[in-house]
Amino acid sequence: MLSGVPLANAQTAPNTAAPKTKTPALAATPAPAPVPAPAPQHVIKSLRVEGSQRIEPETVLSYTKLRTGQVYTNEILDQALRDLLASDLFADVSIAGVETGDITIRIRENPIINRVLLEGNKTLKSDKITKEIKLAPRQIFTRTAVRQDVARIIELYRRQGRFAARIEPKMVSLDQNRVDIVFEISEGPKSKVRAINIIGNTVFSDSKLREQMVTKQARLTRFFSSNTSYDQDRLAYDQQKLRQFYLTEGYADFRVTSAVAELTPDKKDFIITYVVEEGPRYKFGDITVDSDIRDFDNNKLAATLVAKKGEWFNAKKVEDSVTSLNESAGLFGYAFTDVNPDYQRDADNLTMSVNFHIAEAKRTYVERIEVTGNRNTQDKVIRREIRMAEGDAFNSFQIKRSQDRINSLGFFQDKFEIKNEQGSAPDRVILNANVEEKPTGELSLSAGYSSLERFIIQAGITQRNFRGKGQELRANVDYSVYSKSIQLGFTEPYLFDKNIALGVDVFRRDYNSFNYLGDQRQTTYSQVSTGFQVRFGVPLTEYWSLSGRYGLTYDQVGLDKATYYSDTNSDGIVDTCDPLKAGRYLCEAIGNRVTSAVGYSLVFNSLNSGLRPTAGQRLVFSQDFAGLGGDVRYIRSRIEGSKYWNLGKGFIFSINAEGGYIKSLEKSRGPGIDPVRITDRFYLGEPQIRGFDIRGVGPRVQRIPYITDSNGDQILQTDRNQIVDDALGGRAYYMVRFEIEPPLSGGVRELGLRPSIFMDVGAVFGIKRPLPTATFPTHVDPTTGKTIVDPIITPITDSSGHPLYGYTLPDGTGSTTTCPAGLPDGNGGCNGVTPNSALTNTISPFLERFLGDSPKPRLSIGFGVNWNSPFGPLRIDIAKALLHQKGDDTKLVTFNVGTQF
Repeated sequence: MLSGVPLANAQTAPNTAAPKTKTPALAATPAPAPVPAPAPQHVIKSLRVEGSQRIEPETVLSYTKLRTGQVYTNEILDQALRDLLASDLFADVSIAGVETGDITIRIRENPIINRVLLEGNKTLKSDKITKEIKLAPRQIFTRTAVRQDVARIIELYRRQGRFAARIEPKMVSLDQNRVDIVFEISEGPKSKVRAINIIGNTVFSDSKLREQMVTKQARLTRFFSSNTSYDQDRLAYDQQKLRQFYLTEGYADFRVTSAVAELTPDKKDFIITYVVEEGPRYKFGDITVDSDIRDFDNNKLAATLVAKKGEWFNAKKVEDSVTSLNESAGLFGYAFTDVNPDYQRDADNLTMSVNFHIAEAKRTYVERIEVTGNRNTQDKVIRREIRMAEGDAFNSFQIKRSQDRINSLGFFQDKFEIKNEQGSAPDRVILNANVEEKPTGELSLSAGYSSLERFIIQAGITQRNFRGKGQELRANVDYSVYSKSIQLGFTEPYLFDKNIALGVDVFRRDYNSFNYLGDQRQTTYSQVSTGFQVRFGVPLTEYWSLSGRYGLTYDQVGLDKATYYSDTNSDGIVDTCDPLKAGRYLCEAIGNRVTSAVGYSLVFNSLNSGLRPTAGQRLVFSQDFAGLGGDVRYIRSRIEGSKYWNLGKGFIFSINAEGGYIKSLEKSRGPGIDPVRITDRFYLGEPQIRGFDIRGVGPRVQRIPYITDSNGDQILQTDRNQIVDDALGGRAYYMVRFEIEPPLSGGVRELGLRPSIFMDVGAVFGIKRPLPTATFPTHVDPTTGKTIVDPIITPITDSSGHPLYGYTLPDGTGSTTTCPAGLPDGNGGCNGVTPNSALTNTISPFLERFLGDSPKPRLSIGFGVNWNSPFGPLRIDIAKALLHQKGDDTKLVTFNVGTQF
């Protein structure tokens, strides 16, 4: 085991005394005192090195000041020993031949390191330790280096909070003067903060102050937290956090007099003790502004500040006031203003007056705009979003707006900022837009499971910055059991370098509406839409824009013939929708039609980001007119708005509201038939209103079958899964979403998590009540006297409308005939009197209800989380419907997850 450095064997020459002389006898006349003989000098006659193996003798001598012919003393020889040992090349050094002058330096070289091994390290990987230590193979071994490396390893473990870590170095001797160095590591437990004690606080409790600190006390509830371990840097940071907290509460004299962290004897825990002095609480005194810039009205500026006289002193409000004054100066073109708050403390009245002094500054102008960092994106794509030009007066508001517009492109890393730099003169400023590009192309092939669509396969390619010109090119293919689509699109945001956007979309969508019967999800009607849309947009002002569009769509709406059609002849050809099976409302939807529609949207948008806004608002009013040719005529109007607030401390609150109405321009299509087709109406439910199933809100028709109970009585089915439920949609709707996103730590944000708490309100309504599909016959049970609903039995006919009968041929096979009795004679007649069985269709009795056509609000509350996981996007919502109407389909948990491969 390595220990301390041994003492060097320094051999020194003995003292050579002068020869003794006898003292003469005293005489009457004293003799003069004898002069002592000079001490003899020792000269190095020869120098020789013994014991060198790898190191040349000349190299050994070069580390000393000894030279042949030199006079030497004990001090010179001792210094030579020290110089050789200080070189860290030798394990032992001694000098012989001191008496004769034939100096021999005997050395024992330090061994060469063969390997450096680490044993016992689990929490710290070996590569992290080897990067920190100095010892390495093929280096010369020294005990000093070992001690230094032990200290470095211990420091690494202390940074991890393991103060009980012990390192025991060992040396294994090998041949050829080589050694293996082994560091045996005992990591020990992680040292936790057992307790945080605060002394001197009277206004705020210990628990309240601990909430302000990053360091937390170790508890079972914080098992996975890393903030329970001791960190010296964090200790200093917590002192600043305490001071910041007290300064925002009015305690301007607060200070931490001492902060001590004591390690328990077992080195497992720390006990941290803070001693504080709170001092008195101050209120704001006079809040004034003293500006050396003549353009400013000091009184008006002071009135706009968040710090107000009479309020409790708050250092954060002072900082916000300084920021506000800088922004105000920037609006007037002063880019480099210096705002200094001057505090006047009144200890008697406990007030803190603040005078904000704005130093003299010159109005600045934009000398030039530099765009850097863009390798793929063309300069003009960035510059056209900057709301200033060279030569313009500096304006901080326009700079902020430019940042928001560039961030909304989605081409660059988040938190992009335009930096202001001093220009060639005091009144000149350089705007530096240093961007960091991120990938804008997306190629995805994903599969997943959705509570809406069941199994999903999606493939898509999107380039949002095509050719570096800001153009968007996309192609998507979606496939699931109930929907299939393919879509191609292209958007040019600046046509011919003018502020005009133009886009084209071509699509084909195959959508199947459905309902549930038991655990089976069955298709009701299918809608295949093929068409295109041309879009354009122009800005009206900085925040207002106008967009237009024209679309042509060919819709094919049909029903499953095997389920909803009636047999019309003996050949089994089916070509008639049976209302008793499908319902009048579905039979009315069947057909092929062309929709030619033109529309416009008026948009106000001041959001600070188009991808993930945290401030600003957006308002859209749009109308679409169908009837410019085609078979469908209507006016669809919609309005939607959203607003975001930053509530402070990272909380983002948002309100999103929308509503719409569609009015048919066609003539009545018959009694009980709504003028707006079922495929053109509005629908609500998941995912628009969470807490409800897909299309689970609004008008619907339920078919409730009659069943027989255990007593033989006829009753209505009560199992919701056995009730046919068809959503009909509505001509009008409204919807409001309230949502709060809480703040997240940096690590959670990097994982792509976005939790939220929400409340959804909405309704869809306003269609004509459909006529009943059928009226079932009834009879009275003579035994019980109860009315019994009977099935509807209809004869099966041939193509001419003659009833069909079934009979058995002599070979035992069955066939059909129009003869009520006997067999067909081949000439259109019938032979025989044996009656044949009439062929009929039987529709079991059911009760049809029209429900949900009400503007009364549906309301749900819940929480959810978005996660951009490595396996694809995932969204989970848990919502409880608090207000709902009879017939609505509620749902507690919804999720959507995809996996990329």
